[in-house]
Amino acid sequence: MKVAFVHDWLVVHGGAEQVTRELVDLFDADVFALVDFLSADDRQAILMESMPGPASCNTCPSRTHFRWYLPLFPSAIERLYLRGYDLVSSASYAVAKGVRTHPGQVQVSYVHTPMRYAWVMEDAYLNDHGIRNGPKAWLVRRVLRYLRAWDLRVTTRVDRLVANSRNTAARIQHIHARDAEVVYPPWTSLASLPGPGERTHYLAAARLVPYKRIDRIIAAFRALPDHKLVVLGDGPERERLQRVAPTNVAFHGHVGSDELVRSMQHARALIAAADEDFGLTPVEALACGTPVIALRRGGYQETITDGRTGLFFDEAHLKRSETRSFASNGTA
Repeated sequence: MKVAFVHDWLVVHGGAEQVTRELVDLFDADVFALVDFLSADDRQAILMESMPGPASCNTCPSRTHFRWYLPLFPSAIERLYLRGYDLVSSASYAVAKGVRTHPGQVQVSYVHTPMRYAWVMEDAYLNDHGIRNGPKAWLVRRVLRYLRAWDLRVTTRVDRLVANSRNTAARIQHIHARDAEVVYPPWTSLASLPGPGERTHYLAAARLVPYKRIDRIIAAFRALPDHKLVVLGDGPERERLQRVAPTNVAFHGHVGSDELVRSMQHARALIAAADEDFGLTPVEALACGTPVIALRRGGYQETITDGRTGLFFDEAHLKRSETRSFASNGTA
């Protein structure tokens, strides 16, 4: 059986890319993506010996802000030529499941989330980019309306939908009126044991984009000068976050899986403030014996037991009192 695998964009080695790694390995698939900006090391870690097919949007002028070209991505994904494949598999958090199939082909899409900024975070997306009002806000809302209509139409072409959590399955049912089987993402076996030695810091590990809410975690640690926060990850928000961070917050950038595991094994707790569809990083932290302090929203509620494997906070802004209490005695 000949299999094509479609990923939205290959930019970093994150949770979605770990799922891609497993699916590509499972099916020995040919890989396609709109954008491929992976480093050589990340490409080897995710795709192993597979090489992605031509990335049609790699010629976009800005690598840092390639998401500005989002309105062009639906037509780009529909132009991918996939004749000759028996199975078309996709891992989608944006447009990948919109790929066109041909008679005799079957498409199965692993959905990380229905397009988040179009369906559930429109206002937050506009606020985060400082375009609440005016002509630019009007234009963005028109684009998001177009993306919603396109997403509704192309999802009907997918033969089978698979969701990464019950949370995502419920969202698919609400938006598309379709059932999706839940298959939780894999987590790396490297993160299977607590590490030796002292636990020295708190940890935030995520792509540095607005919806991850790393700024709110940093704000909590501004009032906790005796506690160190290590931020792992890279992204368009990094420069801004570094400017506003206090001296007890250290940025280590994008790290490999071995260093990520070591940092988790020596962390007092992982802190997660985003409303995640599933949230793979907390699962990996728990496998290291590291508790998680997380927003009581989304997929975290499927993986964290409050008071046993971690603590929840209920407000969008992480209260410094919750972190201080955990630092003192491990309870909220």
